[in-house]
Amino acid sequence: MWTVLTDPDVVAGLTPLVRSITDLGGDLWRWQLGGIDVLGASLSPSFTVTMAFRPQERIDITPAPPPGRSERATVTGWYVLTEPPPRRSGVHLATSLTIGVELPLPRLSRRAVEASMQRVVDGMGVAFAKNLLAHLASG
Repeated sequence: MWTVLTDPDVVAGLTPLVRSITDLGGDLWRWQLGGIDVLGASLSPSFTVTMAFRPQERIDITPAPPPGRSERATVTGWYVLTEPPPRRSGVHLATSLTIGVELPLPRLSRRAVEASMQRVVDGMGVAFAKNLLAHLASG
């Protein structure tokens, strides 16, 4: 599973709404999203993150916009791989991501936007998990 999570092309292919992930060298990855519709606004945000890899154990994700530039989207989080529970095989993967996006929408729409984005993010997570399991099963 480690080789899957550390390959930007594979991660992009498994993650809905991700157009591409570019390895900028070292531990910097640039994510390009597309096709996100929120309250009639179509979004294609991109963001740059540091992917701090602790082989076979953990990946920490922190925002890393290019110097002198701000990005409208940010992601902070982690992936942790651990031994599975008793009587299970394989590896247990846990993840936590916090996503922030500056949107060109009125402040009054905040609650509706947050609810809509939560549904999008939840759907992405469920689909990523299914895609990851299918990818690993296919060998």
